[in-house]
Amino acid sequence: MVERAGAQQALDHEGQAVARRLALQADLVVENYRPGVLEKWGLGYEQLAADNPATIMVRLSGYGQTGPMRDRPGFGAIAESMGGIRFVSGHPDRPPVRIGISIGDSIAALHGVAGALMALRHRDATGGRGRGQGQLVDVALYEAVFNMMESTVPEFDRYGVVRSRTGGALPGIVPSNTYTCGDGAALVVAGNGDAIFKRLMTAIGRRDLAEDPQLARNDGRVGRADEIDAAIQQWCGQRPIDDALSLLAAADVPVSRIYSVADMFADPQFAARGMIERQPLGDGSTLAVPAVVPKLGATPGGTRWLGPKLGEHTDEVLRELGYDAASIAKLREGGAV
Repeated sequence: MVERAGAQQALDHEGQAVARRLALQADLVVENYRPGVLEKWGLGYEQLAADNPATIMVRLSGYGQTGPMRDRPGFGAIAESMGGIRFVSGHPDRPPVRIGISIGDSIAALHGVAGALMALRHRDATGGRGRGQGQLVDVALYEAVFNMMESTVPEFDRYGVVRSRTGGALPGIVPSNTYTCGDGAALVVAGNGDAIFKRLMTAIGRRDLAEDPQLARNDGRVGRADEIDAAIQQWCGQRPIDDALSLLAAADVPVSRIYSVADMFADPQFAARGMIERQPLGDGSTLAVPAVVPKLGATPGGTRWLGPKLGEHTDEVLRELGYDAASIAKLREGGAV
């Protein structure tokens, strides 16, 4: 048993050596283990940077690499709760709700991208890949969510306001809400610009509100939000959504149905922008995937392929590192790669 354990340990070290060699050749190292795991494997940032000071490592974890909660398990749902977004999601008379997608993970990933690009820019400015200064990019999921919470911090600090759930309305911005049409479909109207508000009220036959001097500015409309919302809802409730959309669009009022994915597939704007691509699969069929955004004029992105099967290129990568067929077979047999 001792001999077998020693052999397995040797293979584990060999697997770590493979990962280390790859990491030291990479522009970026991205990982999302709990803090301390990579250090146990000899692959932590300080360990890699000792050999290559230009190393850039993006670390994504629930609570970051420091602090009393660093070692706790963290997922997007927990980050959304601790970061504040769940507290403000839903209707005021019901418990907080989930957004409907894994928004915490996605927000953290975007922060990781931003941090990586800034670190790459800094390395380029300090000597480039071989000689420039690398750094650690530490992304905590809950902090990424917290960073999206708009003015909640100064609102609380200065006025003691705790922003909470407001359903489909946008607090302090009137009118901006969700309304139900006569056929049961919902739309969103953002009529909060002063000139837009006048056009909106005129379009729904409420010139009295359009010309009311008290409602000429948003601060005056906030105090009469219920009255304004009721007027818009009454108008929407008298007609199907397609009619409401057409009439409000003709009045140059920002308005939209609340799209399902089926709506996106059928929408001419999505089509004109090429936002849904079809990629071939191995069985001869195709799969629809979202297109790459943002759209760059000089270097437009695109989906060239859907990615490899798990481990599809392991042998190829190991051969590039100098491993022969026998060594690769040994690594595979021992589970090191």
